[in-house]
Amino acid sequence: MSIVENYSLRHLNTFGIDVQARYFSAFSSAAELESLLREGPAANGIPNMILGGGSNILLTRNFDGYVLKNEISGIEVVREDDAHIYVKVGAGVNWHSFVMDCIANNRAGLENLSLIPGNVGASPMQNIGAYGVEIKDNFHELEAYHLHDHAIVTFDNAACHFGYRESVFKRQYKGQFAILSVTYRLNKNPHFNTSYGAIEEELKHMGIQELSIKTISQAVINIRSSKLPDPKQIGNAGSFFKNPTVDAAVYEQLKAAHPNIVAYPVEGGHYKLAAGWLIEQCGWKGRREGDAGVHARQALVLVNYGNATGRQIYDLSQQVLDSVQERFGVELEREVNII
Repeated sequence: MSIVENYSLRHLNTFGIDVQARYFSAFSSAAELESLLREGPAANGIPNMILGGGSNILLTRNFDGYVLKNEISGIEVVREDDAHIYVKVGAGVNWHSFVMDCIANNRAGLENLSLIPGNVGASPMQNIGAYGVEIKDNFHELEAYHLHDHAIVTFDNAACHFGYRESVFKRQYKGQFAILSVTYRLNKNPHFNTSYGAIEEELKHMGIQELSIKTISQAVINIRSSKLPDPKQIGNAGSFFKNPTVDAAVYEQLKAAHPNIVAYPVEGGHYKLAAGWLIEQCGWKGRREGDAGVHARQALVLVNYGNATGRQIYDLSQQVLDSVQERFGVELEREVNII
């Protein structure tokens, strides 16, 4: 059991924020995690935090506790039927690497989620989604370790209470579980989802005549690469804000005042507004305050140009929230977890 004190987390979060953990360890199995929890600093009542790929957090301070890095690996076919293949994946596996493995083995369903940063364990926690697909569409079940009861619990789709960038692990069970593995139900026969306009446009640009999961994946990679900064080049956590949902009456009022507003209908007669458009209209796109800024090509993304602190990025996000509220009367919500 290796425990490191005063450990820098700068290389373990995609914002590149330089903060320290009082104690740090990594685990690659449930047994290792249990040993660290029962015998390590956590056994003395010190708070702990499970860290995955570090792609959806903003660290605003040193963590005066015990950070446990999830490095559980493995991709395994556990069963299949006439239509589906069930693949169990370790929570520490890089998400994009797993998607590429699916494509190499002709397992369909996740191709629209190519190039999303982070690890597999975060996928159900956030119900990650992009270009018309969400994790819940292909999720079968997960195994999670209860950090206090020291028991492994299985959650099926219904038990996760998936919502827009939401699950039970972000609300009711926040901080109580470490996800160990996720099992996905993938398709033997692909059902192509190209309804998202940007994909169809990119496929035409690529000159694709025959659809496949590989060509759709490449189209998504091309789109994301053109719009979103690479965390290895500029610190960021992808989309920082959620797209807000409003009822029809509020939408009609907004559209009357702002005819060019970007929105689309969702279930229940509501409308989802494009947060990036709202932020851009408030003049934030490309703005920079010190090393904290709003990305020049995508206003949803906050960036660290080098040595911004987590607090500086958080304060910038609050300014963005306040300005959108003042101009449009719409309350944005942060998608990124604030620590």
